[in-house]
Amino acid sequence: MGFAEVVAVSAAVGSTRSRLAKVDALAGLLTAADRAEVPAVVAFLAGAPRQGRIGAGWRTLAALTGPPAPEPSLTVAAVDAVLDEVATVQGAGSTARRAELLGGLYAAATADEQRFLTALLTGELRQGALEGVMLDAIARASGRPGPAVRRAFMLSGRLPETAVAALDDTLDDVRLELGRPVRPMLASPGATLAGAVADLAPCLVEYKMDGARIQVHKHDGQVRVWTRTLREITASVPELVDLVHGLPCASVILDGETLALTDDGRPRPFQETMSRFGSTVEEQVKALLLRPYFFDCLHLDGQDLIDEPLRVRTEALRRAVGEHVIPGVLDPTPEQAEELTAAALDAGHEGVMVKDLDSTYQAGRRGKAWQKVKPVHTFDLVVLAAEWGHGRRTGTLSNLHLGARDPDGGPPIMVGKTFKGLTDELLAWQTRTFPEHESHRDDWAVYLRPSVVVEIALDGVQVSTRYPGGIALRFARVLRYRPDKTPDEADTIDALRRLLL
Repeated sequence: MGFAEVVAVSAAVGSTRSRLAKVDALAGLLTAADRAEVPAVVAFLAGAPRQGRIGAGWRTLAALTGPPAPEPSLTVAAVDAVLDEVATVQGAGSTARRAELLGGLYAAATADEQRFLTALLTGELRQGALEGVMLDAIARASGRPGPAVRRAFMLSGRLPETAVAALDDTLDDVRLELGRPVRPMLASPGATLAGAVADLAPCLVEYKMDGARIQVHKHDGQVRVWTRTLREITASVPELVDLVHGLPCASVILDGETLALTDDGRPRPFQETMSRFGSTVEEQVKALLLRPYFFDCLHLDGQDLIDEPLRVRTEALRRAVGEHVIPGVLDPTPEQAEELTAAALDAGHEGVMVKDLDSTYQAGRRGKAWQKVKPVHTFDLVVLAAEWGHGRRTGTLSNLHLGARDPDGGPPIMVGKTFKGLTDELLAWQTRTFPEHESHRDDWAVYLRPSVVVEIALDGVQVSTRYPGGIALRFARVLRYRPDKTPDEADTIDALRRLLL
């Protein structure tokens, strides 16, 4: 298959707001592709190369200024092969060799192909083929039911492999596998504690901690740990590895949170916890030990539990981890739920989670089975731009332009601005870091590729014609940045619009 065909479909998908049209275009291309090409085609259209990060940043790509090829000649296989080679280059001279390989690729690419490659390799490709849309396209192309495709994706964690399994009619062979991380189940915001408890009864109410999501696998005498984005961090968290080694089970898959605590047991700032995930054992601050709190168990000693209701998984969890289970109450009365919420807030945590005890584990789903209830509304939004400050903020990037995720796969939809909550430390960090994500700038602002996620607290939203989403944030303020989340995990415009109801 010609690479130009992928680029053309990407452009077509990006030019329409219709989810049905996006799915039709993507499914048509998947049907036309040879089976060996499918993994690369899916990865390209989803905006994430099979190879992951290839070690070539924005500056390297911007330096590839040679003239484009007059006619398309590249194939999907050829582009994928070059990226394979670029990703494996290491050692002395690796930077020059990557530039040489990419230079040859760009020289063979047309202008449209060059633009696509740059967007793909910098994470800026936002043509609308996000996970949900691509999964629908895979189901359409293969003729397999959507729920079966989504389940295989949950268990495999990868879109390309899911597409191959669907087209080969082997989705049923994709099973929970020790040592392969599962995509995590997500929660949606709950309006009130009483409402969430009433909706989900019988339910489990537990602490909502300001920590980092972890998934831990123990099997064959080994323990491995992943983040919510399925990045392995085993080498950075030896105390968690040692703790799980000591649990009274031979094999287990655990879902939970981890956080650093102060001497009096209160949570340290989220950024301090996250700083551990990028460090080596030698770089770690030994006083900054991580404490795990587990809230789900997907496998225990040879028994897969992922399709069991939460009440069964919770029983297994308590057998497996004992005192390391997150604090909570099973099937509480309204008064008990209120008491637990007060205790969570007094301990310095965010609020509580309310979970349906009859629910199964469904990765990536922000449905009503899990609801998070906090004292204030908080949403994860994408930073679109930052304006240069005035007065005492002159010379720093200050006022943020904020966007919500388009559930149909388009670019983030702007919903407001804020400079509130920005400390001097955050202002300095923004000014230093945002140019690394820059797409362009003018005299007033630096505009960012959609790559930075920030958690925003707000009092609500209001109808507004000022922004394209038809709403505007009320009294928005910055709480923290979320390096553990990608723009695909930001909250949707629909989630914000629900606050109008």
